[in-house]
Amino acid sequence: MEIKHNIGFVTFLLTMIAGYCDTVTFVSADSIFSAHVTGNFIVFAYQFVKGSDIHAWIKLLTFPVFILAVIVGGRIAGKVLNHYTILFWEGFLLLLAGILVAVFNYNGMFTEVIMYTVTMIAVFAMGLQNAFGKLYAKETHGPTTMMTGNVTQASLDFGNLIKNGFHDADALMSLKKQLILIIGFLGGCFLGAFAGKQFGLVTLVFPGLAMIICYLYHRKI
Repeated sequence: MEIKHNIGFVTFLLTMIAGYCDTVTFVSADSIFSAHVTGNFIVFAYQFVKGSDIHAWIKLLTFPVFILAVIVGGRIAGKVLNHYTILFWEGFLLLLAGILVAVFNYNGMFTEVIMYTVTMIAVFAMGLQNAFGKLYAKETHGPTTMMTGNVTQASLDFGNLIKNGFHDADALMSLKKQLILIIGFLGGCFLGAFAGKQFGLVTLVFPGLAMIICYLYHRKI
C-alpha cells in the first residue's frame, strides 16, 4: 500500500519533528543529537580531547541504539500493511519519553540517568523515522532527518534555474520540494531550541502526539 496523499504535509511534519527533537535533546541533554546521530561523533571527539569523563563516551551509545531502532523499523515494515505504523511507534516513544520526564520531575526524582535514558528513547524514535524514510522513500520529498543532501539538491536546482532563466519546470518543482524539507527542519530547530531551553525534555510529548495523530489520519485513508 503506497499512500500518496498529503506528501507535502507529511514531509513538512517529519522534518519539523526531526529538527525539533534534535535540538531539544542537544539543548536539554548534554549536547546529544537524537536525529542526526553522526553529529555525536563531533561532540564526542570535542569532549574527549578536552579530557571529559564518561559524559563524552555516552555520545557513542547513540549509535547502537540508532542501529537497533532501524532494524526494528525494518521488522515492523515487514509485518504491517500501513506504512505509517512505524510513525505510530515513533510517536508512542516520544510521548512516553515526555511523560517519563514529567513523572520523574513531579516526584523530584529526575536524575542524570533518567535524562540519558529519555534521550536514548528519543534516539530510538528518530531511528524509526530514518527507517521510514529509507523504506518508503516515495512517502516524502526526501530525507527528513538530515539536510545536507537536501541543501545540495536545492543548490543544484537553483543553479539550473539561473542557467535557464527560471523556465526549467522540473528544477522549479524540485526546488519547491527541497524548500519544504529545509524550512520544515529549520522551523523545528527554532521551536526545539525554545522548548528545550524553557521547559526541557518534557516537551517531547508534542512531537509524539503529532506523530500519533498523523498515523491515525492515514490509517483511515
